[in-house]
Amino acid sequence: MEVIEKSAEGLDRKFLVKVPADELDKKLVAKLEEVKGRVHLKGFRKGKAPVSFLKKMYGKGMMSEIIQEIVSETSQKAFTDRDLQPATSPHPHFHSKIEDVIEGKADLEYDVHAEILPTFDPMDVAGMKLTRPVAEIPDADLDEALSNIAEQQVTYKERGKTAKAKEKDQVVINFVGKVDGEEFEGGKGEGFELVLGSGQFIAGFEDQIVGAKTDDDLEVKVTFPEEYHAKDLAGKDAVFDVKVVEVRVPEKVEIDDELAKKVGLESLEELKGRIKERIEEDYKQLSRGHLKRALLDKLDEAHDFELPKGMVDAEFDQIWRQVEGSERDEEDKDKSEDELKEEYRTIAERRVRLGLVLAEIGKRADVQVPSSELQQAIQQQAIREAQMMQMQGQEISPQEVLKFYQQNPQAIQQIRAPLFEEKVVDYILERAEVTEKTVSKEKLMEEPEGEEAFA
Repeated sequence: MEVIEKSAEGLDRKFLVKVPADELDKKLVAKLEEVKGRVHLKGFRKGKAPVSFLKKMYGKGMMSEIIQEIVSETSQKAFTDRDLQPATSPHPHFHSKIEDVIEGKADLEYDVHAEILPTFDPMDVAGMKLTRPVAEIPDADLDEALSNIAEQQVTYKERGKTAKAKEKDQVVINFVGKVDGEEFEGGKGEGFELVLGSGQFIAGFEDQIVGAKTDDDLEVKVTFPEEYHAKDLAGKDAVFDVKVVEVRVPEKVEIDDELAKKVGLESLEELKGRIKERIEEDYKQLSRGHLKRALLDKLDEAHDFELPKGMVDAEFDQIWRQVEGSERDEEDKDKSEDELKEEYRTIAERRVRLGLVLAEIGKRADVQVPSSELQQAIQQQAIREAQMMQMQGQEISPQEVLKFYQQNPQAIQQIRAPLFEEKVVDYILERAEVTEKTVSKEKLMEEPEGEEAFA
């Protein structure tokens, strides 16, 4: 077997691989000898069929397997023997006719081409100066959270036969929806409990029930939104025949120890403490988002090296599919497609560059993702995916999704990648000089500028 470097331009590498026909034949004979003892052919005792006969029977199929094994092995080996790491999967281009190679009439010759990952020295992150924005939790946030919990625990009592339904009242209704005089799937219900103003129904539906009394019969007219999930109803006018069974008024819920006990806690003070902890965690994540963005900006500014075009193209294609599948932002509406593609390609380049920088920093620092964390993340992802598929009517269990991940290293790598990135970010932050700056809650809650350019 001979491997010859044909070209090396920038990050592109191309190798010529030659495997003589007699070397392939030796591999075939060795493989046939290996399975000979397990083959039982008519006219021969088990394991006694001559190799020449086995070659006629199984030679072509086995030679195809041998060629696939050689191509797979040498495609990677051509790079690793030269301490090169392919950025994309090496792909072969055959010079020989595969049929002739299989029949032993020709040597196996093919080119293998791929881009390699760039080599560079990442910046020294020790002493990197960063600012972490922090904010105090306003008392109003705690009060609002308590009020929301109280609303979730509200109970209702009958308002009275002649009382008119008001905003935030609960009405019990029976309804039948029709489009063009025909009932449609999912448009019928009985004994449905609806809180007016909750937005559970299509826009305009609840407004037309305000003022109704028990036993009233109503005709509610609405229009389904253009982006409605049921495409056969999107944008269409509908009429609902509604029977008001009962009107109920919310009973006031006191914010006290009894409220805390309703949600499984001992006291109001404990409830307030839990709420504060949750808000503090939310604020902490917002602070980290701004800090991480500043860190990535510094890493991006400090590195300039050639990027593998295949990686950038793949990242851009993923971004562009998301752009095409969503409505344009106000600031993008007047831009041409070429202008937008240029902007998003710049974002793709940033993401690839930062991904390579973080990977190299993590590699040199021997940053690891603990197996326990990875397994937990895989299990959580399996549960989420199973639930989503079940909502779409598919009968699948989390265990079945988990089995898929266990059998697909590439799928596992997609879960590991963001975990590894966060570990590398933590590593850098531990060595950086981070100072805190108090900002307003509103400022903290703003998305960092260019959020779409996160790695």
